[in-house]
Amino acid sequence: MIHSVIIFNTSGVPRLTKFYSPIHKSPQALVQRIYQLISTRATRLCNFLDAPELEEFLARGSAGEEQEKLRVVYRSYATLHFVFVVDASESELGILDLIQVFVESLDRAFENVCELDLVFHFDEAHHILAEIIQGGIVLETNLEEIDNCVQQASQLRKQSFASANPLALGGSGVGPRSAGLQTPLNWLTNKLTLAGGARQ
Repeated sequence: MIHSVIIFNTSGVPRLTKFYSPIHKSPQALVQRIYQLISTRATRLCNFLDAPELEEFLARGSAGEEQEKLRVVYRSYATLHFVFVVDASESELGILDLIQVFVESLDRAFENVCELDLVFHFDEAHHILAEIIQGGIVLETNLEEIDNCVQQASQLRKQSFASANPLALGGSGVGPRSAGLQTPLNWLTNKLTLAGGARQ
């Protein structure tokens, strides 16, 4: 199972956090602990490590049963670290591929994703993550399917905005709320047309 997905920058500032397991302590303390684990590692080392110290942060299973060890799997891209905290039921190499799928999906949505995209469009980044993972289980790894779902959701969001806001520029006034209402641009055009016709 995937217990959490965290993206933070090279200074340890979180840009996206998603937890699929309850947290015993503060999320900030967990992010800081993971940042300490990753930032002190040499670049020649592999991109996954055992992290038994994270067990005090994440609640897993009942108290009596044997708990699987947590593992941190990460990849670094420019100024961002993409981190997945998983248990032994997940393949480390599979998670590295999943991180690559997540990054490529973000790249398609934001055209070369950067840190500011995650700051200003956090809702869309969470939506992309939700297309890939739900409840700690991987749902989709096909880039085309993820991209299609994200584009459909974006179009539906724009249509919803246009139908709910009849005064939006360029909107056609679609929907029951906008019956008989004009956009400011249409209103101005009609006024100028009437004024021009009166002079003739």
